[in-house]
Amino acid sequence: MMRSSLEVYEVAAGQVRVVFQTDDLIEAPNWDPLGGGFLVNGGGRLYRVPWEAPCLAPVETGGLVRCNNDHGFSPDGTQVAFSCHRENGAEIFVMSAEGGTARVISPRAPSWFHGWAPDGGSVVYAAARGERREVDICVMPLGGVERRLTSGEGHSDGPEFSADGTRVYYNSDRDGHAQIWVMGVDGSGQRQVFADEFVNWFPHPSPCGRQVLYLAYAPGTEGHPRDLPVALCLMDPDGRNRRRVVEMIGGQGSINVASWAPDGGAFAYMRFG
Repeated sequence: MMRSSLEVYEVAAGQVRVVFQTDDLIEAPNWDPLGGGFLVNGGGRLYRVPWEAPCLAPVETGGLVRCNNDHGFSPDGTQVAFSCHRENGAEIFVMSAEGGTARVISPRAPSWFHGWAPDGGSVVYAAARGERREVDICVMPLGGVERRLTSGEGHSDGPEFSADGTRVYYNSDRDGHAQIWVMGVDGSGQRQVFADEFVNWFPHPSPCGRQVLYLAYAPGTEGHPRDLPVALCLMDPDGRNRRRVVEMIGGQGSINVASWAPDGGAFAYMRFG
C-alpha cells in the first residue's frame, strides 16, 4: 500500500506529476534551488529524493537523528536549516546542503524552523516562549539576536518571508481558528489576510511574489493533524483570487515548509494514502 506520494503541481497547466511513492511515511518536501531534487524527512532522518531515479538517499546530519518536518534550503542552495529534538526540545541547526556536521543556531528550545529570508541572512521560526510557553513567531539574523514578533495572541505558527523580504506570512488562531495572517518583518502591522470557515495553515509565498500557497482543513479541525481530507489553495498575496487546486488526504507533513520551485511555476507536496 502506498503510504506517501511526493507530487508536483504545475500552476500554469494545472497538472500533477507524481515524483516518488513509498510505503514509508515521509514528509515536508523542499525543492532544491540548485536542481538536485527534493529534501524530505522520515523516521527522524533527512533524505534527498533526486529527480533522476528517485529514491530515499540519506543525508548525514552529524548524529542528529530526531529530525522533524521543519527544514529548508537556503535561497542559494548551499545550506540547509532544520529542527531536531534534543534533551530540551526542538532546536534549529544549519549545515552544508551536502550534509555533515551541523551547528545549532537557536538560542533556546523549543524552536521550529520555517523559513529563510530571501538574502539568506535571517531565519524565521515558531518558538514556545514566555511563562505560558505560547507558540509565537520569532526572527533571527544568523549569528544575531532573536526577536519575538508575536506575543501570545493565540497559537501562531508556520511563518515564512515574502518574496521581497519585507513581510512575514503566518497562521494564527487568535480570532477563533487558524487563519492566514501577515505582518512586517519587525512585527508591525499584523493583520488577517482573509477570513473564512476553513482552518488554514502553512502559508508559502512563491519566489516570484505573485501568489501564496496554503493548506486548508475542514471547519472545526483542531491543530494540524495528518491523514485528513484537505485542500492545497493558492491566493494572491492580498488574499484575493483564492482557489483550491489540489484536494487529497494530507495535512501534517504535506506542506509544512517551503516547497516552491525557484521560478514559482510549480510546488511540491506530500499526499498520504
